[in-house]
Amino acid sequence: MSIQSVTKSYEGWMRKCTNVVDADLRAKHRQMKEDPYYFLRGSFYQWIQMWPEICPDLAHGVPKVLACGDLHVGSFGTWRDAEGRLCWGVDDFDEASPLPYTNDLIRLATSVKLVRDSEKLTIKLKTACEAILEGYTDCLKGGGHPIVLAEHEQNLERLGIEAFEAPQDFWQKLKQLPNAGKLPSDLKAIMEKSLPPKVRYKVGRRTAGMGSRGQQRFVATAEWQGGCIAREAKAMVPSSCDWLEARTRKGQDYYQQIISNAIRSRDPFQEIVGTWLIRRLSPDSNPIDIDDLPKKRDEQTLIHAMGCEAANVHLGSRNRIKSVLKDLRARKPNWLRSAAKDMAKAIEREWKEFTQ
Repeated sequence: MSIQSVTKSYEGWMRKCTNVVDADLRAKHRQMKEDPYYFLRGSFYQWIQMWPEICPDLAHGVPKVLACGDLHVGSFGTWRDAEGRLCWGVDDFDEASPLPYTNDLIRLATSVKLVRDSEKLTIKLKTACEAILEGYTDCLKGGGHPIVLAEHEQNLERLGIEAFEAPQDFWQKLKQLPNAGKLPSDLKAIMEKSLPPKVRYKVGRRTAGMGSRGQQRFVATAEWQGGCIAREAKAMVPSSCDWLEARTRKGQDYYQQIISNAIRSRDPFQEIVGTWLIRRLSPDSNPIDIDDLPKKRDEQTLIHAMGCEAANVHLGSRNRIKSVLKDLRARKPNWLRSAAKDMAKAIEREWKEFTQ
């Protein structure tokens, strides 16, 4: 089946799950045509049926965990925990589903290959794969650890960078969002419950993300106790894995399960309520795109940390970890690099077809 037919099938299923913003979906298609990396990010529905065919020995008979699914180098960001500390890790679990543990590692390594090919990373694929596996394996063996950066420079060095620079126009952009009009019937009470009592707010429509672009997003902004606050509500759909298996679920139970069970210091404002993902927005509670990273960075250390964080997530499936470590020990040294190369070639092939 052609990528156009697969996309049409997936988006038809998606429309049965939620109200789709067609303009955002068209913008997503345009962005997917820009380069293979954006195509990778926007087409998990194609990845999930391709990779078991291309890497059968890594997909079948392999221990399963509750996995991120759509993991890539742009899946990471920062948030504030209940103590106000700055934390870093995976911030997108829209495609969370029980999958072979290898899925997340291969997808992360494939994204490194594609981004390196576009010259946004300089690290060699071999070095990157070694860093991912070392970080992942060591973290699994050690039982995991939340990546809490606090405010200290030495903690930022754990990610191989000097500092995160908050976007200067963050609040201005949120305040200028187009008016949302009338909210969906179930959302008003949910949004108000996430805000301070009796605060006056306005709601705008937001376009963001890549894989989830086309799903409704609403942002409530307010002035409260001398500063700006914001909450985002994103309409959720089940994982593409459910589309592939011709199933639908009410809500997004795997999302809540994965953020509750993973080894992390959680964002207390992030939760699934009904069919909505609610989270706080702020300059330091945001995804960090590869283009936004500081130019002065240690890419090997950063990618090592990404491997650690993948392990933190997989450690939520605690009863599977011994099996995962046993499977890892049986793998040949270059298995991840070989799989990443094969998947990158397949993604580039699909991307070229998508652009026609």
